[in-house]
Amino acid sequence: MSGHDVGDAGAGVGAGVTFGLLAAWAVHDLEEVATVPGWARGRVPGLRQRFPHVPERVWQRLESMDGREFATAVAGMAVVVAGAAADGHRTGGRSGFYQGALNGFGLHALVHLAQAAAVRGYTPGAVTSPLVVIPFTLWARGRLRQAGVLRPTRPREALQGLALAAAATAGTHLAARRLLRRQGANNDRT
Repeated sequence: MSGHDVGDAGAGVGAGVTFGLLAAWAVHDLEEVATVPGWARGRVPGLRQRFPHVPERVWQRLESMDGREFATAVAGMAVVVAGAAADGHRTGGRSGFYQGALNGFGLHALVHLAQAAAVRGYTPGAVTSPLVVIPFTLWARGRLRQAGVLRPTRPREALQGLALAAAATAGTHLAARRLLRRQGANNDRT
């Protein structure tokens, strides 16, 4: 294989760029795991009044989410991000899955910052977004570009990456809710 073949992990970028996605994601999501349930309980009543156009089911969902469910959903997302990082490493950073995950990760940081601006205060993820997520994403994209493996990102592709991140988030939350319900039902039977 030549140095430019997709299967040659020695070409392209190294583990810092590829598995760095998993590390940066873990730091970011630790902030969220530590803050989401308490933040939601404390802030939702005021936000509900400030943003009456938001559907009530959204507020109810935020208020009812407990730490176990959120942590279980984060564990599910860890599997997705680890898969993207591993595929990125296997391909020297060329993987569309890895690059899409990297782009979605960076764009979702902008969503966190927009949320914080909208509520005029802290929201979970708002600290590590500018300190970890955005700098890592820009650095990793720069390394991919230097290695000549960065895929062109058009606005449509960027939005697709963000949509996939949102779908993965929703899917892991749904799976966590169902898993914990089943565990609760099994515990009730014993």
